[in-house]
Amino acid sequence: MKKEFLKGMSHGIPIMLGYLSVSFSFGIMAVGKGISPLWTSLISLTNLTSAGQAAGVDIIVAAGSLIEMILVQITINMRYSLMALSLSQKLDKRFTTPHRLAASYGITDEIFAVCAAQETPLTPAYMYGMILIATIGWVMGTVMGAVAGQLLPASVTSVMGLMLYGMFIAIVVPPCKKERGVLAVSLGAIAMSLLFKYVIKGIPSGFVIMICAVAASAVGAVLFPVQDEGGAS
Repeated sequence: MKKEFLKGMSHGIPIMLGYLSVSFSFGIMAVGKGISPLWTSLISLTNLTSAGQAAGVDIIVAAGSLIEMILVQITINMRYSLMALSLSQKLDKRFTTPHRLAASYGITDEIFAVCAAQETPLTPAYMYGMILIATIGWVMGTVMGAVAGQLLPASVTSVMGLMLYGMFIAIVVPPCKKERGVLAVSLGAIAMSLLFKYVIKGIPSGFVIMICAVAASAVGAVLFPVQDEGGAS
């Protein structure tokens, strides 16, 4: 068990290092919008989702409703449920229901990718080791960013806060270059977002995110259906 735990930690070190920089920018952004360093750190500790946290902070700052928060988080984070279902096919027999519930806390894009690449069944100790080191990096980066957000000049923090959005752009651009459907969905979501920003005003930001994401995805599914192996859509 100890060997598997340490193996998970070693595989999670690159994830931890990546999380440090991303969560640092989240800490700066959240503190800049009026969230205290303590609550900013607790948000990172209990969520582990950069896009969901960024959207959640906007809803909190705008005094949005709980229903708005719930719907937005479901829309943004639904992919984690699909990742968990995929990983369930690779779990070791020692993965009892309590272990599954505990490990679900740490299903992120990066942890999923590393776990999915493993050729042997995933053990609870292995996933706990990876989740622990990744969570430490995510929370530590948030704490450092939150503290820096209070100490650094506003001109510096405002620029560094853009790092989080730069990460989102970096994630979207490569698939946009390869797939017309992804590019069309991304441009459609941007167009709708601008429409709500400058034309259709008064709708809470959380609902705007949800409407743009669902509507753009629905249009993309109709116009650019994914072909299965047999050639049928």
